[in-house]
Amino acid sequence: MATLRDIKLRIVGIKSTQKITKAMKMVATAKLRRAQNRIINARPYAIKISQMLSDLAADSDTATNPMFLSREVKNITLVVVTADRGLCGAFNSNILKEAVRYIREELEPENISVSIYPVGKKSTDFFTKRNYSISGSLKGIFSSLDYSASIQIFDDIVKKYNAGETDKVVLIYNEFVSIIQQKIVNKQFLPIPLQKSIEKKSIAQSNFIFEPARSDIFNYLIPKHLKAQIWRVLLESNAAELGARMTAMDNATTNARDLIRSLNITYNKERQAAITKEILEIVSGANAMKASS
Repeated sequence: MATLRDIKLRIVGIKSTQKITKAMKMVATAKLRRAQNRIINARPYAIKISQMLSDLAADSDTATNPMFLSREVKNITLVVVTADRGLCGAFNSNILKEAVRYIREELEPENISVSIYPVGKKSTDFFTKRNYSISGSLKGIFSSLDYSASIQIFDDIVKKYNAGETDKVVLIYNEFVSIIQQKIVNKQFLPIPLQKSIEKKSIAQSNFIFEPARSDIFNYLIPKHLKAQIWRVLLESNAAELGARMTAMDNATTNARDLIRSLNITYNKERQAAITKEILEIVSGANAMKASS
Protein backbone atom coordinates (compact mmCIF):
# COMPACT_ATOMS: atom_id res chain seq x y z
CA MET A 1 0.00 0.00 0.00
CA ALA A 2 1.28 3.49 -0.85
CA THR A 3 2.46 5.57 2.09
CA LEU A 4 1.33 9.13 2.77
CA ARG A 5 4.68 10.36 1.47
CA ASP A 6 4.24 8.44 -1.80
CA ILE A 7 0.73 9.84 -2.33
CA LYS A 8 1.96 13.37 -1.58
CA LEU A 9 4.77 13.01 -4.12
CA ARG A 10 2.29 11.76 -6.74
CA ILE A 11 0.04 14.77 -6.14
CA VAL A 12 2.99 17.15 -6.50
CA GLY A 13 4.10 15.42 -9.71
CA ILE A 14 0.64 15.48 -11.27
CA LYS A 15 0.22 19.16 -10.41
CA SER A 16 3.47 19.90 -12.24
CA THR A 17 2.26 17.91 -15.26
CA GLN A 18 -1.07 19.76 -15.14
CA LYS A 19 0.73 23.10 -15.37
CA ILE A 20 2.63 21.87 -18.45
CA THR A 21 -0.49 20.55 -20.22
CA LYS A 22 -2.37 23.76 -19.43
CA ALA A 23 0.46 25.86 -20.87
CA MET A 24 0.64 23.65 -23.99
CA LYS A 25 -3.09 24.05 -24.48
CA MET A 26 -2.78 27.85 -24.30
CA VAL A 27 0.09 27.84 -26.82
CA ALA A 28 -1.83 25.57 -29.22
CA THR A 29 -4.91 27.78 -28.90
CA ALA A 30 -2.94 30.91 -29.78
CA LYS A 31 -1.30 29.24 -32.79
CA LEU A 32 -4.57 27.71 -33.93
CA ARG A 33 -6.19 31.10 -34.48
CA ARG A 34 -3.49 32.08 -36.94
CA ALA A 35 -3.54 28.65 -38.61
CA GLN A 36 -7.31 28.88 -39.05
CA ASN A 37 -7.01 32.27 -40.71
CA ARG A 38 -4.34 30.98 -43.08
CA ILE A 39 -6.35 27.96 -44.19
CA ILE A 40 -9.54 30.01 -44.57
CA ASN A 41 -7.66 32.42 -46.82
CA ALA A 42 -5.95 29.64 -48.82
CA ARG A 43 -8.99 27.47 -49.53
CA PRO A 44 -10.82 29.82 -51.95
CA TYR A 45 -7.68 30.27 -54.07
CA ALA A 46 -6.94 26.54 -54.22
CA ILE A 47 -10.56 25.73 -55.11
CA LYS A 48 -10.85 28.47 -57.73
CA ILE A 49 -7.61 27.68 -59.53
CA SER A 50 -8.67 24.02 -59.64
CA GLN A 51 -11.98 25.03 -61.22
CA MET A 52 -10.26 27.29 -63.74
CA LEU A 53 -7.87 24.51 -64.75
CA SER A 54 -10.75 22.05 -65.16
CA ASP A 55 -12.71 24.56 -67.25
CA LEU A 56 -9.74 25.18 -69.56
CA ALA A 57 -8.98 21.47 -69.79
CA ALA A 58 -12.40 20.91 -71.34
CA ASP A 59 -11.23 22.47 -74.61
CA SER A 60 -7.51 21.73 -74.35
CA ASP A 61 -5.58 18.74 -75.54
CA THR A 62 -5.07 17.13 -72.14
CA ALA A 63 -4.46 13.69 -73.65
CA THR A 64 -0.92 14.71 -74.59
CA ASN A 65 -0.16 16.55 -71.34
CA PRO A 66 1.83 14.29 -68.98
CA MET A 67 0.20 15.87 -65.93
CA PHE A 68 -3.23 14.58 -67.04
CA LEU A 69 -2.20 11.44 -68.89
CA SER A 70 -3.26 8.30 -67.07
CA ARG A 71 -0.71 5.50 -67.15
CA GLU A 72 -0.71 1.86 -66.21
CA VAL A 73 0.02 2.08 -62.51
CA LYS A 74 3.06 -0.02 -61.64
CA ASN A 75 4.70 2.41 -59.23
CA ILE A 76 2.90 4.72 -56.85
CA THR A 77 4.16 7.41 -54.48
CA LEU A 78 2.31 8.14 -51.25
CA VAL A 79 2.81 11.56 -49.71
CA VAL A 80 1.96 10.94 -46.05
CA VAL A 81 1.65 14.16 -44.02
CA THR A 82 1.94 13.97 -40.23
CA ALA A 83 3.16 16.29 -37.48
CA ASP A 84 6.74 16.79 -36.35
CA ARG A 85 5.77 16.28 -32.70
CA GLY A 86 3.47 14.12 -30.63
CA LEU A 87 1.13 14.97 -27.75
CA CYS A 88 -1.75 15.59 -30.16
CA GLY A 89 -3.96 12.60 -29.46
CA ALA A 90 -4.51 10.13 -32.29
CA PHE A 91 -3.63 12.69 -34.97
CA ASN A 92 -0.47 10.95 -36.17
CA SER A 93 -1.48 7.35 -35.52
CA ASN A 94 -4.72 7.68 -37.52
CA ILE A 95 -2.84 8.95 -40.58
CA LEU A 96 -0.21 6.21 -40.35
CA LYS A 97 -2.88 3.52 -39.91
CA GLU A 98 -4.70 4.78 -43.02
CA ALA A 99 -1.48 4.76 -45.05
CA VAL A 100 -0.64 1.20 -43.97
CA ARG A 101 -4.21 0.05 -44.63
CA TYR A 102 -4.16 1.59 -48.11
CA ILE A 103 -0.88 -0.12 -48.94
CA ARG A 104 -1.87 -3.56 -47.64
CA GLU A 105 -5.48 -3.69 -48.80
CA GLU A 106 -5.45 -1.79 -52.09
CA LEU A 107 -1.90 -1.69 -53.48
CA GLU A 108 -0.15 -4.92 -52.45
CA PRO A 109 -2.94 -7.18 -53.82
CA GLU A 110 -2.45 -5.45 -57.21
CA ASN A 111 1.34 -5.95 -57.06
CA ILE A 112 1.93 -2.21 -57.22
CA SER A 113 5.34 -0.99 -56.10
CA VAL A 114 5.01 1.63 -53.35
CA SER A 115 7.38 4.42 -52.39
CA ILE A 116 6.73 6.81 -49.52
CA TYR A 117 7.38 10.54 -49.45
CA PRO A 118 6.88 11.31 -45.73
CA VAL A 119 6.23 14.87 -44.62
CA GLY A 120 6.72 15.42 -40.89
CA LYS A 121 9.08 13.76 -38.42
CA LYS A 122 6.53 11.23 -37.16
CA SER A 123 5.83 9.96 -40.68
CA THR A 124 9.54 9.87 -41.58
CA ASP A 125 10.48 7.91 -38.45
CA PHE A 126 7.59 5.48 -38.83
CA PHE A 127 8.25 4.44 -42.42
CA THR A 128 12.05 4.50 -42.14
CA LYS A 129 12.04 2.08 -39.19
CA ARG A 130 9.74 -0.31 -41.08
CA ASN A 131 11.98 -0.49 -44.15
CA TYR A 132 9.55 1.06 -46.63
CA SER A 133 10.98 2.50 -49.81
CA ILE A 134 11.55 6.22 -49.17
CA SER A 135 11.66 8.46 -52.25
CA GLY A 136 12.36 11.64 -50.27
CA SER A 137 11.27 13.29 -47.05
CA LEU A 138 10.63 16.65 -45.44
CA LYS A 139 10.46 17.29 -41.71
CA GLY A 140 10.78 20.11 -39.24
CA ILE A 141 8.65 22.48 -41.33
CA PHE A 142 5.56 22.94 -39.15
CA SER A 143 7.19 25.01 -36.42
CA SER A 144 7.46 27.87 -38.94
CA LEU A 145 5.44 26.74 -41.94
CA ASP A 146 6.41 28.58 -45.11
CA TYR A 147 5.33 28.40 -48.77
CA SER A 148 8.84 27.28 -49.73
CA ALA A 149 8.00 23.86 -48.26
CA SER A 150 5.26 23.33 -50.84
CA ILE A 151 7.67 24.33 -53.63
CA GLN A 152 10.22 21.77 -52.44
CA ILE A 153 7.61 18.99 -52.32
CA PHE A 154 6.35 20.03 -55.77
CA ASP A 155 9.87 19.95 -57.25
CA ASP A 156 10.66 16.53 -55.78
CA ILE A 157 7.40 14.85 -56.75
CA VAL A 158 6.92 16.33 -60.22
CA LYS A 159 10.54 15.58 -61.13
CA LYS A 160 10.04 11.89 -60.31
CA TYR A 161 6.66 11.83 -62.07
CA ASN A 162 8.00 13.40 -65.26
CA ALA A 163 10.98 11.05 -65.21
CA GLY A 164 8.61 8.07 -65.13
CA GLU A 165 9.81 6.88 -61.71
CA THR A 166 6.24 6.92 -60.46
CA ASP A 167 2.94 6.51 -62.29
CA LYS A 168 0.63 7.96 -59.66
CA VAL A 169 0.92 10.24 -56.64
CA VAL A 170 -1.56 10.09 -53.74
CA LEU A 171 -1.79 12.51 -50.82
CA ILE A 172 -2.80 11.23 -47.36
CA TYR A 173 -3.34 13.91 -44.74
CA ASN A 174 -5.67 15.29 -42.06
CA GLU A 175 -8.12 17.95 -43.20
CA PHE A 176 -9.15 20.58 -40.67
CA VAL A 177 -12.91 20.46 -40.05
CA SER A 178 -13.18 22.05 -36.61
CA ILE A 179 -11.19 22.37 -33.41
CA ILE A 180 -12.39 18.97 -32.23
CA GLN A 181 -12.67 17.21 -35.59
CA GLN A 182 -10.18 16.24 -38.29
CA LYS A 183 -10.95 14.23 -41.41
CA ILE A 184 -8.47 11.86 -43.02
CA VAL A 185 -8.23 12.52 -46.76
CA ASN A 186 -6.85 10.11 -49.37
CA LYS A 187 -6.64 12.11 -52.60
CA GLN A 188 -5.04 11.58 -56.00
CA PHE A 189 -2.55 14.31 -56.82
CA LEU A 190 -1.01 13.12 -60.11
CA PRO A 191 -2.16 12.62 -62.77
CA ILE A 192 -4.42 15.59 -62.14
CA PRO A 193 -8.03 14.39 -61.78
CA LEU A 194 -10.61 16.37 -63.75
CA GLN A 195 -14.14 17.18 -62.67
CA LYS A 196 -16.94 15.15 -64.24
CA SER A 197 -18.92 18.24 -65.21
CA ILE A 198 -16.26 19.62 -67.57
CA GLU A 199 -18.09 18.80 -70.81
CA LYS A 200 -21.16 20.84 -69.81
CA LYS A 201 -19.02 23.83 -68.81
CA SER A 202 -17.05 23.87 -72.05
CA ILE A 203 -20.18 24.51 -74.08
CA ALA A 204 -20.98 27.63 -72.07
CA GLN A 205 -17.42 28.90 -72.49
CA SER A 206 -17.21 28.51 -76.27
CA ASN A 207 -17.76 32.25 -76.92
CA PHE A 208 -14.90 33.46 -74.70
CA ILE A 209 -11.83 35.06 -76.27
CA PHE A 210 -8.57 34.21 -74.47
CA GLU A 211 -5.47 36.38 -74.47
CA PRO A 212 -2.90 34.84 -74.50
CA ALA A 213 -4.06 31.59 -76.06
CA ARG A 214 -6.11 29.12 -74.06
CA SER A 215 -3.31 26.53 -74.22
CA ASP A 216 -0.75 29.03 -72.88
CA ILE A 217 -2.97 29.91 -69.94
CA PHE A 218 -3.66 26.23 -69.35
CA ASN A 219 0.04 25.28 -69.25
CA TYR A 220 0.79 28.28 -67.02
CA LEU A 221 -1.88 27.29 -64.50
CA ILE A 222 -0.79 23.65 -64.10
CA PRO A 223 2.22 24.27 -61.80
CA LYS A 224 0.27 27.02 -60.01
CA HIS A 225 -2.53 24.56 -59.33
CA LEU A 226 -0.23 21.80 -58.06
CA LYS A 227 1.68 24.13 -55.73
CA ALA A 228 -1.57 25.59 -54.41
CA GLN A 229 -2.92 22.11 -53.64
CA ILE A 230 0.25 21.13 -51.78
CA TRP A 231 0.22 24.40 -49.83
CA ARG A 232 -3.39 23.84 -48.89
CA VAL A 233 -2.61 20.30 -47.70
CA LEU A 234 0.19 21.60 -45.45
CA LEU A 235 -2.04 24.31 -44.02
CA GLU A 236 -4.90 21.86 -43.45
CA SER A 237 -2.59 19.43 -41.67
CA ASN A 238 -1.03 22.18 -39.56
CA ALA A 239 -4.40 23.54 -38.42
CA ALA A 240 -5.72 20.03 -37.76
CA GLU A 241 -2.62 19.20 -35.70
CA LEU A 242 -3.01 22.30 -33.53
CA GLY A 243 -6.71 21.57 -33.01
CA ALA A 244 -5.90 17.98 -32.02
CA ARG A 245 -3.14 19.13 -29.67
CA MET A 246 -5.38 21.71 -28.02
CA THR A 247 -8.10 19.09 -27.46
CA ALA A 248 -5.60 16.51 -26.19
CA MET A 249 -4.01 18.95 -23.74
CA ASP A 250 -7.43 20.09 -22.52
CA ASN A 251 -8.39 16.46 -21.84
CA ALA A 252 -5.05 15.86 -20.13
CA THR A 253 -5.54 18.91 -17.90
CA THR A 254 -9.05 17.75 -16.97
CA ASN A 255 -7.84 14.21 -16.25
CA ALA A 256 -5.02 15.58 -14.09
CA ARG A 257 -7.51 17.64 -12.08
CA ASP A 258 -9.72 14.59 -11.53
CA LEU A 259 -6.73 12.46 -10.55
CA ILE A 260 -5.52 15.09 -8.06
CA ARG A 261 -8.97 15.19 -6.49
CA SER A 262 -9.02 11.40 -6.20
CA LEU A 263 -5.53 11.31 -4.70
CA ASN A 264 -6.42 14.04 -2.20
CA ILE A 265 -9.37 11.95 -1.02
CA THR A 266 -7.11 8.90 -0.73
CA TYR A 267 -4.48 10.95 1.10
CA ASN A 268 -7.03 12.28 3.61
CA LYS A 269 -8.41 8.78 4.23
CA GLU A 270 -4.92 7.34 4.79
CA ARG A 271 -3.98 10.27 7.04
CA GLN A 272 -7.17 9.83 9.09
CA ALA A 273 -6.49 6.11 9.40
CA ALA A 274 -2.92 6.78 10.52
CA ILE A 275 -4.10 9.29 13.16
CA THR A 276 -6.76 6.86 14.39
CA LYS A 277 -4.14 4.10 14.62
CA GLU A 278 -1.79 6.34 16.65
CA ILE A 279 -4.62 7.28 19.04
CA LEU A 280 -5.49 3.61 19.55
CA GLU A 281 -1.86 2.79 20.23
CA ILE A 282 -1.62 5.60 22.81
CA VAL A 283 -4.87 4.53 24.51
CA SER A 284 -3.80 0.89 24.53
CA GLY A 285 -0.43 1.83 26.03
CA ALA A 286 -2.10 3.95 28.72
CA ASN A 287 -4.48 1.11 29.62
CA ALA A 288 -1.60 -1.33 29.77
CA MET A 289 0.28 0.97 32.19
CA LYS A 290 -2.82 1.26 34.42
CA ALA A 291 -3.25 -2.49 34.50
CA SER A 292 0.39 -3.05 35.45
CA SER A 293 0.22 -0.53 38.26
